[in-house]
Amino acid sequence: MELTGSVVEGLRAAFAAAGYTVEGVAERLGVQANGALARNETTLAVRRTGGGDALDTMIRLFLLQQVVPKELVDKAFPGIDLVALGIVSGDRAVLDIRPFAEDEQQWWVIADLTPGLDGRREPMRDDYVLGIAPASLSLVHLTVPIKAERALDIGTGCGIQTLHLANRVNQLVATDVNPRALELAKATAALNRIDLDVRTGSLFEPVAGERFDLIISNPPYVISPPDSQLTYRETSFAGDRLVQQLVQQAPQHLTDGGWCQLLANWTCVRGEDWRDRLATWTGDRSAWAVQREQLDPSEYVELWLRDAGLHGTPAYPSRYDEWMRWLEDQQVEAIGMGWITVHNVAGALDAEEWPYEIERPIGPHVLRRFERQEGLPADLTGLHLVVADDVIQETTGQPGAEDPATIVLRRQRGMRRAEQVDTVMAGFVGACDGELNVGQILAALADLLDRQLVDVLTEYLPQIRRLLVEGFLDY
Repeated sequence: MELTGSVVEGLRAAFAAAGYTVEGVAERLGVQANGALARNETTLAVRRTGGGDALDTMIRLFLLQQVVPKELVDKAFPGIDLVALGIVSGDRAVLDIRPFAEDEQQWWVIADLTPGLDGRREPMRDDYVLGIAPASLSLVHLTVPIKAERALDIGTGCGIQTLHLANRVNQLVATDVNPRALELAKATAALNRIDLDVRTGSLFEPVAGERFDLIISNPPYVISPPDSQLTYRETSFAGDRLVQQLVQQAPQHLTDGGWCQLLANWTCVRGEDWRDRLATWTGDRSAWAVQREQLDPSEYVELWLRDAGLHGTPAYPSRYDEWMRWLEDQQVEAIGMGWITVHNVAGALDAEEWPYEIERPIGPHVLRRFERQEGLPADLTGLHLVVADDVIQETTGQPGAEDPATIVLRRQRGMRRAEQVDTVMAGFVGACDGELNVGQILAALADLLDRQLVDVLTEYLPQIRRLLVEGFLDY
């Protein structure tokens, strides 16, 4: 699909005139119908869009996949032949064009039609191009907010990540093994007046010998038998080998101090700790892996068979059994799902499980956490610390007790962590107002507790470092 300058301006003008924006659609549908549509239910939205104006036409055509008379389409898009562009066939849309907003930016994203509306599930075409989805938004929220000369989006799909980066990256390169995805990504970029360099190929093949300040990827990470492939989510790589190679090869294509961030699935192999496996991927680079969820093999297979529209079909039982047998042969006892960030400086992997609620966007917190972890001095005693303004203290215990049974420090932002501390650590944090340095506060506590200062330093400095890295304390 080739969008020329005049077509781009015509489409943009039509969308603007109709109010086809995130806010415009939400206002037209109302809270209830909008919520139902988010669950792939269209009945209420159909009821709210019967007026026949341009906004109703666009919502029904693209978001609700309804039959729309040609005269209404022509009226909504004056002078633009959507059939010739391959956007409409007959009286139905064959592509999804929907608004997407972030902060003050307003865009439109071109992708394949959303599957599963009103419970209708049909097997997807092999080269299906996924549109705006929870995973793609998770990567948008994860990306560190840096300005960069060059950025690379591996497995770009419909190109949504490049929209997020356009205002802070001078040169954008997007790759994919699916030529149709690149066609739609290029169209999305053109519609939003973004200059995008698209290249066909796997992993880093299309950018051999090149380096980037930022590499992002929402790759086809689904761990499945090699012969069951939907291009947008699966590859012929065995197990989690695609993610492994992406992480291992990234430093060769990063500038010094550059960043690689990706969503990932990884296998939890019998007899191995998943953290140790990922550490062999990141090597001597500073990295952070967060496992947001872990599924047993049966849960994982069911999730992705439903995603492919196979649940309830005659092929479902045999595909289920085949997939389970394959995972058993690979000694897989669970599958981890989360994200990996690699900072191209010397360091090590910090890997953890965190299935709890986090702030979105999380990218600014990711950046600050790396800065603190990599920038803290070896000796903390000379630092003057203050408590972060989002930290609250919670205490529990029996009424009238001399000391609380538990003390928890809780952050309201970032990862929204909670750290249980003892009364000494709580006292230390309470004294962090920037006046005394760490060594002076710990010396005063040692004197108060009648303990050797060396023992207090040995016990509490590691805890202070953790509170600094996780943002409970600032300096």
